Amino acid sequence: MNQKQVFFTVLGGRVKFYRGDYNLTSDAVWLAAFIAKNTKIKNILDVGIGTGGVSLCLLEHKPDLEITGIDISQKMLGKAEKNAELNNRQIKLLNEDILSWKTSKTFDAVITNPPYFKGNAAKHGAHHNVDLNKWTMTCLKRVKPRGYFYTIIDTNVAGEVIAALYNGKAGDIEIIPLFSTGKKIAERVLISARLGVKTGTKIYSGMLINDKKILQDANLI
Repeated sequence: MNQKQVFFTVLGGRVKFYRGDYNLTSDAVWLAAFIAKNTKIKNILDVGIGTGGVSLCLLEHKPDLEITGIDISQKMLGKAEKNAELNNRQIKLLNEDILSWKTSKTFDAVITNPPYFKGNAAKHGAHHNVDLNKWTMTCLKRVKPRGYFYTIIDTNVAGEVIAALYNGKAGDIEIIPLFSTGKKIAERVLISARLGVKTGTKIYSGMLINDKKILQDANLI
C-alpha cells in the first residue's frame, strides 16, 4: 500500500499519524503550539487524548515533557499507542473516564480538546457531547495549585468553559480567537487559565486558523 495512504503528517512532516476514522484536525496543532510556550510545565494530563494528536505535537515542541493521557475509549487508546510508537514517543495511557476517575494525582497542567460539537455529535464522528461545565470543573481538580489548564473549543460554547473556570477558582485566563480567512466571527478559541490565581482575563488579537507558521513551520504562539 502507498505510504501516503497509510500515514499523514503535520508540522511540516515532523509528526506522523496512521490514517483512520478519527484523524486529527488543526485543533491539535494549535493547542500544542499554545501550550509549548510555557517553560514551567514538566508533567501533563491530556484528558480525552483520543488518537494522541495534541500530545504528540506537543512532544515535538518539548520532547522532555512527561505526559499521561486518559480516554474512556480503549479503541482510541490503541490508536494513540500506535501513533506514539510511530513517532518514537513515550506517553502513559490510561483507560479511564475523567468524570469518574478515582485518583488524587495532580499535574502541572491539564490539557483537553473535549469531545464537544455543535448539534449532532455523530455527524462529526464523535460518540457523544460532554457537559462542558462538569468536564472543565473535573479537569481543574487534577491541576496542581497555581498550575495550568488549556483547551480549544467552539466559540459558541466558550462561555460555558470560561464560567466553569471562574467557578472552579481559576484566573489569569487568556483567550485567543481563531478565524477562517475572510470571516469576521471566530470559529474556535484557545483558552488557558491558572488554578488559584486571581489575575484578570486577557483577550488577544485573533489569528488565522490556517496560519502556515503554526501548522507547518512549528512556530509557537
